[in-house]
Amino acid sequence: MAYQETTKTSYGKRLGNSLSGILVGFILIIAGTVVLWKNEGRAVHTAKMLKSGAAECVDVADVSSVDASLNGKLIHAIATAQTSDEIQDPDFPVSVNAIQLRKDVEYYQWVEHSQTETKDKVGGAQETVTTYTYSKEWVSRPVNSADFKDPQYQGIDNNVRIDVSDSEVYADNVAFGGYKLPVSLIHAIPCDVPVQLDSTIATAGSSVDKNVLYYGNPAQPAVGDVRITFTKAVGGEASILAKVINNTFEPYTSNGKSLITLSMGNHSKDNMFESEEQANRTMLWLLRLLGIILVIAGFRGIFNIVTTLLKVLPPLAKIADLGVGLVAGILGIVWSLIIIIIGWIAYRPALGITLLVLAAALIAFLVMRSKKAAATASAE
Repeated sequence: MAYQETTKTSYGKRLGNSLSGILVGFILIIAGTVVLWKNEGRAVHTAKMLKSGAAECVDVADVSSVDASLNGKLIHAIATAQTSDEIQDPDFPVSVNAIQLRKDVEYYQWVEHSQTETKDKVGGAQETVTTYTYSKEWVSRPVNSADFKDPQYQGIDNNVRIDVSDSEVYADNVAFGGYKLPVSLIHAIPCDVPVQLDSTIATAGSSVDKNVLYYGNPAQPAVGDVRITFTKAVGGEASILAKVINNTFEPYTSNGKSLITLSMGNHSKDNMFESEEQANRTMLWLLRLLGIILVIAGFRGIFNIVTTLLKVLPPLAKIADLGVGLVAGILGIVWSLIIIIIGWIAYRPALGITLLVLAAALIAFLVMRSKKAAATASAE
């Protein structure tokens, strides 16, 4: 049965929160503006870096041995990423010849969920009803049941059979042809191959099934059970874009931005640069969206005091809330577009000014056309 908790917030308290929300609103607008501005610069500088990188990049057919003539150059190469290192998990006698060994731990626990509903009362007060429900689930860390709200579940047994942490162990020496991969590229190699566990690592109360070490009865999970999954990165054919430095690689830098990347499989230089350019465009629009949301939320926080003042009459407050949302949305979008346009002019002067002139010309044309139509209608 669900457990409910009801709290009430007075009209005065709500007004105080709305006044505080004004300050938060200004902070959100500033934060959103910074995100929008920085994002335009980031995207332009990254695009310029990729353009210069594509022009400078040397397509190397064979990297089986170190070539001193490539030192300091950005290269594209395809080779096999591999290691002879044996790496071991820090908690269990699991060792493999691999580039990475990862351990993911899950616990079967009682978990608390909450759902909140708010109601405005005549006079401006607010009633909040929070409903708590509980279920058994696999989670990434033990749950402290002492914090549960329902007295029936508060302090319920959530002890675990074994408490260990997730871990990632990497090989120190990973070869890429005749070169050695740096840490950043080693970490880019996916770790998704199951590790076949030896049944001898199981102790009392545990069992092994393929790449999972299970504490408890896997056929009937009980609270406190733990399952530990082991995977490894074995490497294989990979493609890189990176700057050669002696017998290893480092990021290529231009226009204040860096490039060093590895993709598993055989990928051409053009395809890899296209992927980087697409990633830059995607990030540009994601951060634009984030900035716009922050700005709109900021204006909403500033004008929310209007809605709160009218909370004494909930129906009237709902109408005001719609208006506040509309105004905040319009102001937020207009403000964001202005920042983006200014950013375009600052970071792309030629293109930005050209678009601004075209926009001004279009607006002038539409205004003149509307005036001419109005004059024609009056003459008739």
